[in-house]
Amino acid sequence: MPTFTTDRSLLNPRFDGYKFAPLNYDEVTSHHPLEHKLSQTNVSGRNPLSFQEVQSRVTHNHLAVCRQTRRAAYVDAELRVIGVDLDEATLKPDFRVLYELPRPIQSSEVETVQREYPSAAFVDATSLFVSDGYGTLYALRLGDTGPAELLATYELIIPDAYGSSQSTVPFRLHHAVVSEANQAVVVLSSKHYPRDAPQSTSTKSKPPPVKFDIWGAQISLPIAICPDAPAQPLHIVWHRRGDDVPTYAAYSPTHKSFLFVGSSAYLPITAPSNPSYEPSPDELAPIPRAGENLDGATSNGDGATTAVPKPPPYSWTQTSDSVTLAIPLPADTPTEHIKVAFSPRTLTVLVEGPTASTDDVPVVVPRFTLKTLWDGIHASTSLWTFDRAAESRYGILALHLDKQHEGTRWPQVFSASGPDEPEVPETVDPTELYNIREALEKYTAALRDGTDPSGLGLGSGVPSLAEGERDDEVDLSVGKSACLTWVAASGAGSTGTDGHFDDAPLQLLSIPFPGAAGSYRTSLVAKHGVDGVTYTLQEGASAGPDEPPKWEHTSTYSALAFVLASKRDTRFVHHVSSKAVFAFESGAQDLGGNVYVYRGAGPKENWAKQAILKIGGGSAGSLLGVGLMKAQGKVVILCLCEGELVVLHDIF
Repeated sequence: MPTFTTDRSLLNPRFDGYKFAPLNYDEVTSHHPLEHKLSQTNVSGRNPLSFQEVQSRVTHNHLAVCRQTRRAAYVDAELRVIGVDLDEATLKPDFRVLYELPRPIQSSEVETVQREYPSAAFVDATSLFVSDGYGTLYALRLGDTGPAELLATYELIIPDAYGSSQSTVPFRLHHAVVSEANQAVVVLSSKHYPRDAPQSTSTKSKPPPVKFDIWGAQISLPIAICPDAPAQPLHIVWHRRGDDVPTYAAYSPTHKSFLFVGSSAYLPITAPSNPSYEPSPDELAPIPRAGENLDGATSNGDGATTAVPKPPPYSWTQTSDSVTLAIPLPADTPTEHIKVAFSPRTLTVLVEGPTASTDDVPVVVPRFTLKTLWDGIHASTSLWTFDRAAESRYGILALHLDKQHEGTRWPQVFSASGPDEPEVPETVDPTELYNIREALEKYTAALRDGTDPSGLGLGSGVPSLAEGERDDEVDLSVGKSACLTWVAASGAGSTGTDGHFDDAPLQLLSIPFPGAAGSYRTSLVAKHGVDGVTYTLQEGASAGPDEPPKWEHTSTYSALAFVLASKRDTRFVHHVSSKAVFAFESGAQDLGGNVYVYRGAGPKENWAKQAILKIGGGSAGSLLGVGLMKAQGKVVILCLCEGELVVLHDIF
């Protein structure tokens, strides 16, 4: 059963669009200048950043929000930890310096790795973990007023088993929770520096692939106060490795597991890798000799011709959300003789009656009986049509398969082919899909008179999987390709979620606001056509700890993917349950700095409301962090810019 299924009753195909509903700017926003400003500059070391590292820094959220109270924190440009307490009545923030992190001394003559942005995570209202970005973790105890108390410091010592050339590395702090009595688990990520990495001999050589480590470290509570003691090594309870820094991390108290959303699955280093494929001699394409035509009929020198290659039994093409098969049938085939059955994983095609053309040339009609497809489809929305094409001997049976996992490219139609079944390449141009009918016409004509059929190919280009940047469907896509991975907090693998991951990626449009975990269930907004579908994780009694995670389609943001496609400077996209989606611009270089608010609407409403507010840019600077709180039962959103803290309230 697929992890994510769509409820058609929550989709709105009649949705017309968004209407602008302006908000009184002065009534819903308040600006508060920062005495302790932030900075985006953190390049260090001589090694250049990879694309994944640059992307991670661009989307890094510098604001940490407590899930239980109206308290937040950030680290300024001088490595001071700044606490922010929001007054519930006036919604005014109170700033105070919690702690000044020591700045490590680095020499330009020593080869160093790139440091990370400082990051922080609350365990509760009085416990805060802070990473300085150089490789040290600080445990702080917060009071109602004044500075925080330093409890202990920690560092990440990498065991030899993980094959790292560095004993300690800078890391980013993603999450901190109390998973069980007297035990806290902090989640860290760091770049992997392989011990046996090949040395680059040329600036033009392709850099090796970059990997990232995800660490789960356990800290006993209460933390023994030892501020002057050397940094303690973190106790690592589990480890995973992937191709990117996680886009989103959350904790499920029901499953007692962490959820990681990233561009790839995060697997143990002991997990077997995909074996490399070596083609057999029969699969190698022959090199044609001078005057030799490998695609058509050839002469053996005495006037006789060899057998004409037969066209494949079907032709196919695909888009981001569908697969279309074209099967040639004799034009006089009655429609009632065609039997087609769709299921989520199989396809059945049976044609009754004779399978010969009017010229008595045998034409074998393909028969698929519960043939397993390469990936899942939506059986209820898949359909078939038959075009008789009166001027041709053959008609086309077209099968339109609706993909379950939108955005997943199929390398082939079926999961496996039999020994007598040819491998059918994908047709590049959908307009050439029906060329299989003309190819079959030429094939039967060649069987009658022995002429060279010439041009039996199914298209003029290479398969779309090799098209790369020419694929307009990919270029116009919006959202981030994301896989989901679950890891048990204890690392023991005792829950049903541990090690569970969905290798069919979602096109992720939005993630929940930081700090929203205390008020709303974990949810993701994924692309579905031009819409954004909200999938909510089922928690509580209905989802046991030993059961796989279950996601429910709870609401739909109609045309969300369409409107987000026009936003080119978007830094953060977050949603508040089914109420609204917020798309924040970065506001760099005095450009943009807006937040676009798209409100949810019911499945029978033709219009939804949208609003635009100015947040960053100008004296405020670039937007570097966002978070959600609740005050007086209302949603309050904090927007942390380089020079200001902007508070949004009464948006709904």
